[in-house]
Amino acid sequence: MLVKTKAIVLNTIKYSDSSLIAHCYTKALGRQSFILKGILSAKKGAIRKSQFQVLSQIEILFDHKKNGKLQFLKEVKITYPYVSIPNRIEKNALAQFLAEILKNSILEEEENPSLFTFLETALEWLDSNDEISNFHLVFLINLTKYLGFFPNEDDSEALYFNLETGCFSSVVPFEKHIEGEQVLIFKELLGMNFGGTIKRKLNRAKRRDLLETLIEYFELHLLGFSKPKSLQILNEIFDDVS
Repeated sequence: MLVKTKAIVLNTIKYSDSSLIAHCYTKALGRQSFILKGILSAKKGAIRKSQFQVLSQIEILFDHKKNGKLQFLKEVKITYPYVSIPNRIEKNALAQFLAEILKNSILEEEENPSLFTFLETALEWLDSNDEISNFHLVFLINLTKYLGFFPNEDDSEALYFNLETGCFSSVVPFEKHIEGEQVLIFKELLGMNFGGTIKRKLNRAKRRDLLETLIEYFELHLLGFSKPKSLQILNEIFDDVS
């Protein structure tokens, strides 16, 4: 079946001296993997390595085979050329981090148009805006809507949030939870749009702690999810620029 669809590049892995394997999230068929034969040695060609940078937005044409094997691309074109993500160190670090989050959390080979639209919107916002210090926090919270474990907002005035059940609690949970100022900031993030303002001032330490909490929340709700290796680099860069 010949398929033409938008896609977002999650990552690439070197395969032999001249080829790459690209993992992409497609609008039509969910996660798909492609073999890019000879792309590292080709000086010219319709398909180029530069089209497969992390989180590149592309349109692809391929003959889809339902055998779970690697697919072969016929055509590729960039649909949204990034301006600032490749050139600003903090945005590039965010892109690497978010790509790793997505690679570890989106495994289904089935369409989810609303998730794809969310990712498109988020990445284009990141590319075109300058105040991005809380972007990844808002991104992770909103991503849980599409992955099936957005926090239950019933009893959201309660003082505790149970990370294991995804619910607020008026009594101290036995399970892993957050409380105090962190739970107040967490409540502000729920439903916040990109560019929204958090009323409580977040310094580097608070932002880092909240990010660690969100990653733990993902680990508790997604089987096989592992902490991104790029997290340390992201924290170091944000410490330098924020």
